Amino acid sequence: MDELPLDQVRTLLAVVDEGTFDAAAAALHVTPSAVSQRVKALEQRTGRVLLMRTKPVRPTESGEVVVRFARQLARLERDASAELGLAAEQGPVRIPVAVNADSLATWFLPALTRVPQDPPICFELYREDESHTTALLREGQVMAAVTSSPDPVAGCTVRMLGFARYLAVASPDFAAAHLTGSLPDDLCDAPTVVFDRRDRLQDTFVRSLTRGRSDASRIRHLVPTSDGFRDAVAFGLGWGLVPEPQATPLLRSGRLVELAPTRPMDVPLYWQQWKLDSPALSTVADVVVTAAAEALAGRKDHQADEAQAEA
Repeated sequence: MDELPLDQVRTLLAVVDEGTFDAAAAALHVTPSAVSQRVKALEQRTGRVLLMRTKPVRPTESGEVVVRFARQLARLERDASAELGLAAEQGPVRIPVAVNADSLATWFLPALTRVPQDPPICFELYREDESHTTALLREGQVMAAVTSSPDPVAGCTVRMLGFARYLAVASPDFAAAHLTGSLPDDLCDAPTVVFDRRDRLQDTFVRSLTRGRSDASRIRHLVPTSDGFRDAVAFGLGWGLVPEPQATPLLRSGRLVELAPTRPMDVPLYWQQWKLDSPALSTVADVVVTAAAEALAGRKDHQADEAQAEA
């Protein structure tokens, strides 16, 4: 296959970003016919369908590869312009990052305040479950992601951040009403709080207690914000796994009780980012990795707690 014509690559990206061929044409100041011809020519050159002609338009798996290349190309052009002193009129650097809600509510936002702002960097944050943030990387929507997957997305590097620690907790009144017998058996029936329909953390915890025999109760309250989840548990709506930084003050005040003090749940977190020589992205990555090392449990802490739980 010959090299990809840049005008066709940029046109494909415009169609994906704008959602329709007509909107892309307006953004590029060309006719819709020209946009259609460029996309068709690129598909013929690659020998693959790159777009699903839906509303809005969506890239196919092959199209995602080209879209990711287009975004990386745009980033390289911008960085080159900045080094040549030609980027003053383009405004601040924009870094899109996918991050899970619990990291946003605890350590991630304070980390971003440490990023030097000379030149200015604007963050565009996409909130997504840590097990699904890599999808945004694969689609080219973000340059980096906090994820639970150690397997690198094509064209990305991976760095270990640490372990996000969760504690199984409930309000004292809820525990007195629902958790009076065997904890593994009680948690199979007691109402639980989950973040959304994809949240399997409570199920994983119960399976660890029951040796895989059972999930958490089917009585589930969906609360899709990190602070709201914590408050729902504290108010007694159900039990749940709350990030340690959020749970600790409420445990100290007596608003929460820990259900299994020797069995914290540790979720590994990784930083994945484009393989791109971008000074701004490298700066953000270094700051995030350093902040995570301070805020999250390390490998030694995790291994020590695993040994204690097994004993």
